[in-house]
Amino acid sequence: MANTNLANAKTVKNDEFYTQYPDIQKEINAYLDYDPDVFRGKTVLLPCDDPEWSNFTKFFAQNFELLGLKKLISTSYAPESKKYKTSYQPTLFETQQPYFNSDKSKTNGKIFVLEHDVTGDNRINIEDLQWQYLEGDGDFRSKEIRRLRDEADIIVTNPPFSLFREFVVWLMESKKQFIIIGNMNAVTYKEIFPLIKNNKMWLGNGFHNGNAYFRIGVPRVSYADGVFDEHTSLVKFRNCCWFTNIDHGRRHHPLRLMTMEENFKHSKHKEIRGRKEYIRYENYDAIEVPYTDSIPSDYEGVMGLPKSFLDKYCPEQFEIIGIAEGDSGKELGLKPLPPELKKMNPSLRQGQLYYMEDGYPVKPYARILIRKKQ
Repeated sequence: MANTNLANAKTVKNDEFYTQYPDIQKEINAYLDYDPDVFRGKTVLLPCDDPEWSNFTKFFAQNFELLGLKKLISTSYAPESKKYKTSYQPTLFETQQPYFNSDKSKTNGKIFVLEHDVTGDNRINIEDLQWQYLEGDGDFRSKEIRRLRDEADIIVTNPPFSLFREFVVWLMESKKQFIIIGNMNAVTYKEIFPLIKNNKMWLGNGFHNGNAYFRIGVPRVSYADGVFDEHTSLVKFRNCCWFTNIDHGRRHHPLRLMTMEENFKHSKHKEIRGRKEYIRYENYDAIEVPYTDSIPSDYEGVMGLPKSFLDKYCPEQFEIIGIAEGDSGKELGLKPLPPELKKMNPSLRQGQLYYMEDGYPVKPYARILIRKKQ
């Protein structure tokens, strides 16, 4: 249900999901634990943000001195330029300023900057945040926001889900460090997977127990049914994760694994326990490993794992060969599907793995192909 609703939100271009402060703190702490100076002397840009509502700006502004930041820049998107229209009312924060402009408030984005003590209390924090209207609507693809991107050292945000592919391309053009939130299914995108395979992007520390809770930026609509909690006003998604190119310690923790024989004897998964061998794919020389904790430590060949493997991926322990999805699977050399099998199971697709079970062709979900580091 959660994944379906996330897809519906993407379809209607309603991408206003606000990240909770504790989730941001937990994620940033993981990078600080690995390198306490990771943000020191850096300019951080928070694009696609809404500083009057978003916790990203609050977190980095409140921790400006602790992180040792040089400068914080946060930009918002003009209300009238958003795909999903709602009645807009400017906040008191905006209307009480002498440079408030009722027309620009609707058509122009805003920029918030923090870099020095404005109040004179000898501290740099959220009280020193200064803002003005942008020249344009705040779209990250504009020349105005590109200039801010090029000025920054690190980019942090929860970008619109509907524009995630385009946003990542925009990020990679900049060659900057980044920490962003996205849909786990994005790892299968042709724009994303090569970055993961080549260790130019990886999963971050992650949400607690894999559960991401967001505050909705607009009144609740039907796509949130089943995942919206009226008591907390939060919507829950299990398929969200952090993407980054900044190191954190969990990424370098090798998995503790059992041998193939030990898995057959002691695995907690009934699909593995009691077997005499792992299932082999019919159209590629690899074995099916349906759970990350079932990877056999003594197997040297190629293995197919679910996308969730990436959450435990240690680049010193494993090598990513590719992904068995569509054109990427064809490029890996997966054998073509015999027509008679396609008739037996219409869900079979060229470029995807399959195996035989009791004479019936079975297609697992998208598999990432890996092998032990040689």
